Amino acid sequence: MIKLSGELSRFRIRFIIEGVGEAEGELNRLKAPMTVEAILRVLPITSNASVWRGKEVYFPIGIKRGAEKAKKEIEVGEIAYWPMGDSLCIFHDKIKPYSEVNLVGRITRGLELFRQVKQGTRIRVELTE
Repeated sequence: MIKLSGELSRFRIRFIIEGVGEAEGELNRLKAPMTVEAILRVLPITSNASVWRGKEVYFPIGIKRGAEKAKKEIEVGEIAYWPMGDSLCIFHDKIKPYSEVNLVGRITRGLELFRQVKQGTRIRVELTE
């Protein structure tokens, strides 16, 4: 059982990218508390990836959240939730999001693997210890 409203603010996650490898990241509740808690409730997630302009990987996660501390500017390596597409986004290169996103975390290892993701690649996101 995940403790969703205690003192913990960072949650380690793993991305298992079919045919590519594993990357690691962390969700940070301080960035968008309600969005991060909604993501934690649906983990693990398995979804099919989409690629935008060769610089972003995104995939639907089914939490249907609105904007929360939404931003139009991101940094390479950030993980965000895209309210318009109900998707988790990984920004592996410099790009401006299509529309505002809720920043929820950061990739901590394996960011380069997302450059190998093709349209339809299966990705699983799960909590690590």
